[in-house]
Amino acid sequence: MYITTMENAFSLAGKNAIITGGSKGIGFGIATAFAQQGANIAIMARDEASGKKAAEELSSKYPGTYRYYKCDIADMKSCKAAAESAIADFKYIDILVNNAGIAITGNLLDMDEDIKPWLDCINVDLNGAVRMSYFIGRHMKETMRGGRIVNISSNASESPSKTVNMTAYCAAKAGINLFTKGFALEMAPYNVRVNAIAPGFTFSNFMAGMSEEAADMMAQGIPVKRFGRPLEVGALAVYLCSPASDNITGEVVFIDGGHSLAI
Repeated sequence: MYITTMENAFSLAGKNAIITGGSKGIGFGIATAFAQQGANIAIMARDEASGKKAAEELSSKYPGTYRYYKCDIADMKSCKAAAESAIADFKYIDILVNNAGIAITGNLLDMDEDIKPWLDCINVDLNGAVRMSYFIGRHMKETMRGGRIVNISSNASESPSKTVNMTAYCAAKAGINLFTKGFALEMAPYNVRVNAIAPGFTFSNFMAGMSEEAADMMAQGIPVKRFGRPLEVGALAVYLCSPASDNITGEVVFIDGGHSLAI
């Protein structure tokens, strides 16, 4: 439903959201932003300790409902079980954020003949989002309540690094972009909007262990001269899941400080 006033245009009050990989980094930034806007959240992650900790931290700060579900998005049965459990607990799901992923570096020709790193990256970063979209998309279609799906892509989907070979990661994220567009067309008749966010360098668990000097040096190649923050990605996700963005679907929105313009 399109907005007629700015009052509550960015509110997620009463919405039930699933965030994969929601216990750390960008995923937790999105979870925090959603919680601050009134959403209830199902955090899905492989690591039980960090998942429960994230849910407990949100519960201690915000009045919504926050639960952890163990889920390996590389496994269809795990995705189905987690999706069904969240639907049973929350009754319906309004929002799915496909954030969980892995970063694979290295040259394709240096891999063994089974090209396992390549296949693992595609299986998690692309197929993982497809698996969750399959189960939650079917749920949204059946309930006819509408919904929002946000896929976390990367600016690497359009601009491969010249210094670190991430061909598998780039290919997986490029696949996410086109999957987003195709699935947006498929889900539009059911009032489900499907979009993607493509962050650039963002302080997250992927950046763990990087020194401030190394981060500053890398930031010099970014027009705005800084890395992004998880909550900034969360703010964009809030917009794409709020009433204010009802006329937006099939878009890939870059949030990288202009980095993709300068590569």
